Amino acid sequence: MPTIRDFMRFKGDLHFLLVGPDGRVLLEREDRNRVVDVGLAHITSRLTGTAQAVMSHMELGTSSANDNDTQTTLGAVIAASRTGLTSYTVSTSGAVANDQVTAVCTFNPGVGDGAIVEAGLFNAASAGVMLCRSVFGVITKASGDTLTVTWKITAA
Repeated sequence: MPTIRDFMRFKGDLHFLLVGPDGRVLLEREDRNRVVDVGLAHITSRLTGTAQAVMSHMELGTSSANDNDTQTTLGAVIAASRTGLTSYTVSTSGAVANDQVTAVCTFNPGVGDGAIVEAGLFNAASAGVMLCRSVFGVITKASGDTLTVTWKITAA
């Protein structure tokens, strides 16, 4: 039987910007992500109603375990790293290939510090549905650093 993956494609791109306490850019890079099964189910549930909350939070973590479609949480969340989004925008072009949701979250000094290797996008601050997860090379966030994560989800 066909699944939602057979008919709908969503791709995600992450942009990381790590800034030191002096305002100097320490790291800037792009990575890809995986939209997980529960994330796809969330998308389709929103088509038939609003019982599920919109994506509103991000998490950072320290588990480099491979991502897979059946995951529902990060492997090892950094304590106190779950933070509400700084901004959330939707752009539609009329052409599905260009429709995009952008979520931005800023992790201020003292929040999510450590060796970060995973990130996730969720619809709640606690026990939320995970839309997507990404595992990437280490980003070392010191206690005085600010990390801004921009997550773009595109319907393709």
